[in-house]
Amino acid sequence: MTRIPVQPPMTAAGRVLVVDDEKRIRDVVVRILSDRGIKAEASRDGTNAVAMNAARYYDLVILDLLMPGQDGFSTLRQIMKHKPGQAVLVLSCLSDPESVMASLGLGAEDYVPKPFHIGELVARVQARLRAVARNGPPILVCGQLSLDVVKRQAWASGNLVSLSSRETQILWELMRHPGAIVSKEELLARIWESEPDLMSNVVDVYMRRLRSRLGADAIRTVRGEGYRVAAS
Repeated sequence: MTRIPVQPPMTAAGRVLVVDDEKRIRDVVVRILSDRGIKAEASRDGTNAVAMNAARYYDLVILDLLMPGQDGFSTLRQIMKHKPGQAVLVLSCLSDPESVMASLGLGAEDYVPKPFHIGELVARVQARLRAVARNGPPILVCGQLSLDVVKRQAWASGNLVSLSSRETQILWELMRHPGAIVSKEELLARIWESEPDLMSNVVDVYMRRLRSRLGADAIRTVRGEGYRVAAS
């Protein structure tokens, strides 16, 4: 699997999603970022944040950990599952080493404890945005097939194809281990987060849809075992 840098679809200042159940915190962070020319949107809960992140591009997600309902750890886990290249900065009142290590272990790139100094937060946000602008999110490449997870686009034999969120997730699961067989049960458990159902045909439906758009040989069926994409 090869990773190559690409320029993300961003303005010079970047686009940020602020996730916090406290309105005061949301308003303060959005305001200070907006005052510096950074486009900022807000979400008050983790479930909505995951949906917003899946529907559009953000250069950075600023995420609280202690929220009612779906907490920040679960939110971070889902964000990284759907968009493995997403930059996340955790902003939380939890400052113990275990919480910091758990956040970084789940994929967060930075951690700022509350109460925070506005100057430090802005500096860290700007540093993250510079890193995204410099490196860009990765593209996965397997033979003639390429996938941009953030843009939800695939290139197959030189043709650009726009994908749905679910199609992107399926292709990501197959391409991150090129040549390896991924079973229907594994796809159901990882993507639909349900108990594997051998009678379910939802995976078959998506495979037919992907092949019709990417080419019949883009995804190969290994009879009785699952699916794979060629390593080269």
